[in-house]
Amino acid sequence: MSHVRVGPRAVTRSVAFLTAGVLAVPALAGCTSDEPAGKPLAAQDVAAAPRSRVADGGTLRWAVDSVPETLNAFQADADDTTNRVAQAVLPSMYRTDDTGRPARNPDYLESAEVVDTEPKQVVVYKLNQQAVWSDGREIGAADFAAQWRALSGKDSAYWTARNAGYDRIEKVERGAGDLEVKITFSRPYADWQSLFTPLYPKDVTGTPDAFNDGARRELKVTAGPFAVQKVDTKDDEVVLAGNPRWWGEPAKLEQIVLRAVPRDKRVSELVAGKLDLAEVDPETADEVGLAAGPRDAGTGTPLMGPQGTPAAGAPGSPLAGDRGRSAAQALRSWALANGSDEEAAEEEVLAREERRETEAKAQRRQRALSGFEVRKSLEPAYTQLALNGADGPLADERVRRAVARALDRKKLAEAVLKPLGLPAEPVGSHVALAGQPAYADGSGALGDQNAKEARALLADAGWVPGGPVKKTEKGEKAAGAEGDGEKEKDGKKSEDGDDGDDGTYIVGEDGKNPGDGGDGENGEGGAKADAESGEKHSSGKNTAQGGAPGAYAPKGTAAPAAAAAPVAKDGKALTLRFVLPSGPGSEALRTVAGRVSDMLDEIGIDTAITKVPDESYFKDHIASGAYDLALYSWPATAFPATDARPVYAKPVPAADGSLNVAQNYTRVGTDQVDQLFDRAMSTLDRKEARDLLRKADSRIWAAAGSVPLYQRPQLTAARKGLANAGAFGFETPVYEDMGFLKKGAQGPRPAASPSS
Repeated sequence: MSHVRVGPRAVTRSVAFLTAGVLAVPALAGCTSDEPAGKPLAAQDVAAAPRSRVADGGTLRWAVDSVPETLNAFQADADDTTNRVAQAVLPSMYRTDDTGRPARNPDYLESAEVVDTEPKQVVVYKLNQQAVWSDGREIGAADFAAQWRALSGKDSAYWTARNAGYDRIEKVERGAGDLEVKITFSRPYADWQSLFTPLYPKDVTGTPDAFNDGARRELKVTAGPFAVQKVDTKDDEVVLAGNPRWWGEPAKLEQIVLRAVPRDKRVSELVAGKLDLAEVDPETADEVGLAAGPRDAGTGTPLMGPQGTPAAGAPGSPLAGDRGRSAAQALRSWALANGSDEEAAEEEVLAREERRETEAKAQRRQRALSGFEVRKSLEPAYTQLALNGADGPLADERVRRAVARALDRKKLAEAVLKPLGLPAEPVGSHVALAGQPAYADGSGALGDQNAKEARALLADAGWVPGGPVKKTEKGEKAAGAEGDGEKEKDGKKSEDGDDGDDGTYIVGEDGKNPGDGGDGENGEGGAKADAESGEKHSSGKNTAQGGAPGAYAPKGTAAPAAAAAPVAKDGKALTLRFVLPSGPGSEALRTVAGRVSDMLDEIGIDTAITKVPDESYFKDHIASGAYDLALYSWPATAFPATDARPVYAKPVPAADGSLNVAQNYTRVGTDQVDQLFDRAMSTLDRKEARDLLRKADSRIWAAAGSVPLYQRPQLTAARKGLANAGAFGFETPVYEDMGFLKKGAQGPRPAASPSS
């Protein structure tokens, strides 16, 4: 499944952090301090096995999206593969557990604690006495100090992608002994556990030249269960080999080969036996699941094909009785003996042979895939609908809120997750996912789905049904629809603006019930077909095949909801430009977009869907602001105060007059959201930090710049017998435990429960 992956820890954080002030923040609906975070919606699925059952040796061939441009995770062009390599070869003081919380990594850290808070926050790390770099040098204070200086933001010669947290450190010192590191902060920092993971040797961070260029294609000094053997750009792979100086549990695998394989090519690589582990799309997962299903005892072929039909070559399939060339020859002889045309008989023979060869290929493909199984969970990331509030109609908060309240998020989550057998619950928070401490459903600040109230919000903003629409001049677009690089100027900004929250309406603060006066319409409709570039989804068109609604449905079937009349203002209909990626694997996003368009139809908003190449989707459209509506994903990390802040920070003017949006690509933010994040980042009281984050989340919901929809599915095809690898969920992979089960140790394993 193709989704835009944007990691807060892998892109530039150029926004300046505002000093947190002591401000009075009104009580917010849906922010109760005792609301439980619950548990993760889905458990990880990695075929967990004790190390005693895992064989020593072997090579794991693991599909990745790309060979990384850099092995320095703190540079702007670091990607998922960079982070995967870093996890396997570098120290991490803390890892993420299966509930998305930070957990001390005992291989590197015996203890870490805040020893002072007044006059300054002081943290003392006690390192594992066996922890050494691959060159034999002890891991120590010099490495911590070099990384702090590189990432503090004080020396512009270092090309860093982020400095959050490091900019709050005042000094790094050697503690009471060689194995102690003492960190003194200039300002309190709640997310101090996020620092020094990964930790690079001072050889990499000690000078700007080494930092900028020295670790892009090689890491000479490492300190993990694996080391980087080579980065091969010709064969598109990174080879990791066991680290002979590793002091922890020895790696079971001899090598891990990270192979760059496009998502649409992975099934063929699985069939060819060139991969052991790969994240796959739902269609590939279905095919793997089918191949691993019940098989005919005599032929070994799957008994059932797609949608319950007999599989190729199975009893009951069209050619189940054809075996070998003799059947074709018998057919030809019979045709000739009975006076049939010889040419027609030959054509029939060739057609039969072609079908037989096709079935033979399908059987070989199924046999190859039968050696794999699908492991599935939910990623620690969610997909959102982004509403660009920079200008045009969506600059008005009332229009954004109308769009958000038209959506039935439950149905959108079900459209993606239910067919996969995964929990289909909509995400209720911008800062955390179910199971994490900060999680609480803050959507009440926006209000439930309600088409009637959505239409009222549009009317309040001047968008009324059946309004006069001027005939557009050549080249003129409806309000909201923008061309590449163009920005619509017809929409007016909300009088409330983005300066503070004085005009932000939060459901519950005026005593109104979110559902009062609502008609409960949900705008449900079938997903529209994928649009070609510029295709419109018009709220005024009749999608029926003729006749009265429901006329051909069984008695008692409710008629489909009629689309609302299009809304217009100042002579222009409200049409929003919906930009989507066009590449393979984006079918789920396009399905969701079609259903969103249907739901907006019900309140009179048209959408013009434009599909663009994957490589330009984010850079040329999302980051540049050339869209009205878009779908992309954000991860939920163990440190939301630090990592979510730049995603929702209020854009600020830069020195050159441009607008610095950091990672807030919706351009919607408020001062109070920034202040709540700053306060959460600066308190060492975990309960207070959690409550502040939940309040910030409610404010983000109320501003309606983005609408979380569903947690992303994680589907992995894994070779049977591969242990401790697959759909990891929240948990950081344990690379030294991965491997192939010993002979005789394989057998049926209990299936992971999606709700466990």
